[in-house]
Amino acid sequence: MTSLLSTPDWNHLADQSLAGELISREAAHQVLDAPDTELMAQLHAAYRVRHHYWANRVRLHFLLNAQSGLCPEDCHYCSQSKISTAEIEKYPLMAQDRVLAAAERAHTLKAGTFCMVISGRSPAEPTFNRVLDLVRAVKAQYPMKICACLGLLNADQAQRLAAAGVDRVNHNLNTAENNHDTICTTHTFADRVGTVEAVKAAGLTTCSGGILGLGESADDVIDLALSLRKLEVTSVPVNFLIPIPGTPFGDRGDLNPRQCLRMLCLFRLLLPRQEIRIAGGREVQLRSLQPLGLYAANSIFVGDYLTTPGQAATADFEMIRDAGFVLEAPDGSVLAGDPIAELQAMAIA
Repeated sequence: MTSLLSTPDWNHLADQSLAGELISREAAHQVLDAPDTELMAQLHAAYRVRHHYWANRVRLHFLLNAQSGLCPEDCHYCSQSKISTAEIEKYPLMAQDRVLAAAERAHTLKAGTFCMVISGRSPAEPTFNRVLDLVRAVKAQYPMKICACLGLLNADQAQRLAAAGVDRVNHNLNTAENNHDTICTTHTFADRVGTVEAVKAAGLTTCSGGILGLGESADDVIDLALSLRKLEVTSVPVNFLIPIPGTPFGDRGDLNPRQCLRMLCLFRLLLPRQEIRIAGGREVQLRSLQPLGLYAANSIFVGDYLTTPGQAATADFEMIRDAGFVLEAPDGSVLAGDPIAELQAMAIA
């Protein structure tokens, strides 16, 4: 633990971040190791950076697990991997009517981005072509951005996604390079970096983040954030491990809400301009402190995750409102109207 005598000036770190300077590794360790008594001061510093770029707006994303399970990879945290015995629903790529129904729900829930995810290492050509058709169908009906998460991609695939109307591709680095082999052996950290670089080269917006709570060290947390900074990714989903029985990491659960908040503060200070999204594990690991996460992050998923449920959309909207934040419309403006009343009128939770 860092002693109070060696506690840095958190506002000075915010000043450095706002000036585009990279805070030192020593300072990054101090952010992660600070005592709980410093947490509110850290959140204030992170909020200064967050407010400079994002004001008090919160972006909403909606996640659709369009193809579940059946994955040949051995990612130790994932309930869809080949080594998982978790009881999850498994199905091939959804039919168009189901995808459009999910897009309708995303639009109703005020999401600005519809995230379409399929399991697997890399999409086979027939599946990839069907994904392109689904993208075109959603784009034709709903004024949302589309993010595709399809596994490892090459340059040609990235270019075809852009031509079909995909706005963004998600491919998480998941953890630091030094820690990657402890969580997955069927592909490399370099494979993941290569996909992000192919997405950038195709002119698509890059979405890449990680999962915290995998047994990584403080240096691994810092290195993950620095790798994302080096890649200049645009959107950074920060997931917290949900220990799922039947996976190799099903018995891990050593995070606490305050630790999660410190990691979010670090990501904001190291990635000042990026959209930072509190993603999977928000409800499990932040628990009652979820609203405080919005002082560092400016985005959340509304609805469920891949194989685990999220909290009700009305609870998310109430959390955002009660903390003094406002919803962001797809065009970046403040969303007009009362979304809570609208959902209640439609009897949507």
